[in-house]
Amino acid sequence: MQINAANYVSQLKQLSTREKIAGVQLPDFSNTRIYTKTESGISDGEYEKAIIEQAIKDQAAGKFQNESAGFNLLAKKYVSEVSPDRKGLITDGLTKVSKELPDYLKSIDWIALIFDGEMKYQKDAGNIEYAEFYDGNGEMVATFSNHGWTMFGTKAETQRQMAMCSIYNKAWGQAAKQAESGSQAVEQQGLDQLV
Repeated sequence: MQINAANYVSQLKQLSTREKIAGVQLPDFSNTRIYTKTESGISDGEYEKAIIEQAIKDQAAGKFQNESAGFNLLAKKYVSEVSPDRKGLITDGLTKVSKELPDYLKSIDWIALIFDGEMKYQKDAGNIEYAEFYDGNGEMVATFSNHGWTMFGTKAETQRQMAMCSIYNKAWGQAAKQAESGSQAVEQQGLDQLV
């Protein structure tokens, strides 16, 4: 992997400007790989058209799925339609925990934590050392440990990603076949002109 110094400095600046709660730096929710609930008002039919268009565009550019920034942005929008409110769960959970005093493993079970969401955590010297975040369905959606975040996809998110990839892969494959048959026709036309 090649590291660009300017990009590295930019990422460090972005990290240092993100909000901290209870000594924990919040995840970068603008990252294309971190999904949180958003409702765009776009229908599944409109999404399907956009996915097909993106697949055709990517195939022409020689890119496939995660190699394409357009694919990643579209995936974030498409999957976030069914995502839990990770931003709310994490922000509200950390805010409430920062007010708690005990420094031991404890489970918070507040109905107010985003529709029956739950957080389990361990504090040390007032800072969160470890935390698990659960949505209202009881699915773990994120953890914080070793000063870093890990996001976990829910069943609904996984199903939505699979649906998107199915549409995309089919369209990408059809575009590849069309490009191949088009190039073969051009080659045949060139051979015919030589004869």
